[in-house]
Amino acid sequence: MKQPMRQQCHMAMIYFSWIFYLGGLGWLAWHSMWSYAIAWLICVPLFEWLYIRQFRGISRLLGYGPIVDEPAAALALTQATVIFYTALGCPFCPLMEQRLSELQKEMGFRLEKIDVTLRPDLLMSKGIRTVPAVEAGGKLLFGLITKKDLAAVIS
Repeated sequence: MKQPMRQQCHMAMIYFSWIFYLGGLGWLAWHSMWSYAIAWLICVPLFEWLYIRQFRGISRLLGYGPIVDEPAAALALTQATVIFYTALGCPFCPLMEQRLSELQKEMGFRLEKIDVTLRPDLLMSKGIRTVPAVEAGGKLLFGLITKKDLAAVIS
């Protein structure tokens, strides 16, 4: 049986999708295809939004396997700071943000969210090539991580 792909987004693909979007819009505008450009301007982001909203249901079809989570067992309050690196267009980032928010309510840690879409300096300095990424307890974790594994690193 073929192993599913890792549940993460490569920043190169995030950038490619933005280049495709802006390039298509620029090409349509260059050729004075204004009605198509307006349709492109509206439909591509709408498709992206629907893709992200429905990703949980279609992830298996795309080769990522099912989206599963393991609940954290015993949670202790902590004063730790957790940094969540996200990118616009990643379907895993909203899922990870939801998991972190739920854990934050139970554990009381400080959560800082940083969008790295337009921050190549931060990507280079931290060595981030995929999102979602979570920095906690001196460790940098990549991909969609279960609550159980997140809680173990945060506490």
